[in-house]
Amino acid sequence: MSKKKLTAEQSTGLLKVLKTRFEKNMNRHKDLSWEKIQEKLEAAPEKLWSLNEMEETEGEPDVVAYDKKTDEYIFFDCSPESPKRRSFCYDYQAWEARKANKPDSNAIDKASEMGIELLTEAQYRQLQELGNFDLKTSSWIKTPANIRELGGAIFGDRRYNTVFIYHNGADSYYAARGFRGLLKV
Repeated sequence: MSKKKLTAEQSTGLLKVLKTRFEKNMNRHKDLSWEKIQEKLEAAPEKLWSLNEMEETEGEPDVVAYDKKTDEYIFFDCSPESPKRRSFCYDYQAWEARKANKPDSNAIDKASEMGIELLTEAQYRQLQELGNFDLKTSSWIKTPANIRELGGAIFGDRRYNTVFIYHNGADSYYAARGFRGLLKV
């Protein structure tokens, strides 16, 4: 397998998983056709590779929207709890600033390596309208520059049937905090 490209067998397997998930969760993407999505994925092997990265870390990527202006399908991590990419501080600057007990990586760089982006607060809230996510975990979300410049970062979760957005030092990390990504195809 070359970097950022799946083998034919891997692609076929992933497309089957994605189609099954798509059909099982039609409430997330009413009025969308799997055939059109599959055509787009087959034409963009690097996007399929990124979706595989999301799947490998148990993100359970699924289509949540279609942008008519850009003709792009939008995939979010739809796993019930934050995907198995946890115990990361927010970004490289925060990772570098830690003097002791540095985590293995950070959410921003890991997302970039995977070819995805962190969800914004609005996107995180959009996801939460589709179901109940992060009932036991939390997820870093894209932090506005003015908060990040002051050393903070934000994350979200759902508790007490309410979506909460919190803040923490960007250098913090917890076993129950990961990040959710998005991919446009």
